[in-house]
Amino acid sequence: MTDGAAPVLDVRDLRTVFRTRGGAVHAVNGVSFSLKAGELLGVVGESGSGKSVTMMSLLRLVPSPPAEVTGGAVLFEGRDLLRLPEAELRRLRGGRIGFVFQDPMTSLNPVFTVGYQIMEPLRVHLGLSRRAARDRAAELLSLVGIPDARSRLSDYPHQFSGGMRQRVMIAIALACNPKVLIADEPTTALDVTIQAQILDLMASLREKLGMAVIWITHDLGVIAGIADRVMVMYGGQIVEHGPVEAIFGNPSHPYTRALLTTVPRVRGERPRRLTVIEGQPPLLTAPPDFCTFRDRCSQAYEICDRLNPQRYPVGEGHDAACFLCDPGLAPQSAAPRVAHV
Repeated sequence: MTDGAAPVLDVRDLRTVFRTRGGAVHAVNGVSFSLKAGELLGVVGESGSGKSVTMMSLLRLVPSPPAEVTGGAVLFEGRDLLRLPEAELRRLRGGRIGFVFQDPMTSLNPVFTVGYQIMEPLRVHLGLSRRAARDRAAELLSLVGIPDARSRLSDYPHQFSGGMRQRVMIAIALACNPKVLIADEPTTALDVTIQAQILDLMASLREKLGMAVIWITHDLGVIAGIADRVMVMYGGQIVEHGPVEAIFGNPSHPYTRALLTTVPRVRGERPRRLTVIEGQPPLLTAPPDFCTFRDRCSQAYEICDRLNPQRYPVGEGHDAACFLCDPGLAPQSAAPRVAHV
């Protein structure tokens, strides 16, 4: 990653709403971030925090209806992906921007061979002949660590193990040498041995290809080992963002600190009782005009009911959306919040 370089991806005030029979659900609320070439951005948060919906919204992959991207801009190579014609956006998906989905068994088509599914983007996006596409597909399978790659092109997804299917998904995503790769919890369903192999593979490919990566996960341990920067999401918003060392060494948002206490300690550290974050994420039937973490926060103040905090700088490249981080507000002198019953 080059300091000071222009971002390869620039997301500004992204907003996504799901319109359901029970009313609107504001799943993504003003998300803004950028990504530089060669950088790995980790996106963490519990289920329902908006991680996957945010990243699928970037490429307009959210199902419409019921979902609708209602605002913002996603700038990639000078073009706003939210306003591109569908045909032009299809040429970018799988070509310049790769996506590794969470469950390879549902993402891979069971009636087509693995070879066909790897060759398809090569023929569509790069215009390769059938023979050239097959050679490249075998090369990709070998690159992601699948033995006997050429013979396995004729196999179907059910003939691969879970870890091998995930490698196939990575091969498909990398087929056209994308500038950006988005990986949505690609190791969640894998055992720790296979998970470690996938992480090593991604680190190696990132170095070889120089691509930028967005890695979505709820596993803080994974992010600590591979990310340059971390984005913590809650209630469809970014609540903390910064270099990986700052997030783990000096977490500033109460939610980030609470997340870190849920991670088991290993390697000779003194054992401690794991904690849980009491309560449930908010059901956002309207754009939040309050702190979305207020009902689960032990440090909430009266102002948290009335205003949604902006992201305040707390260090170099490090910010947090919490009134405790606003030096001009001094919430410690404000009225403590009375919890809702």
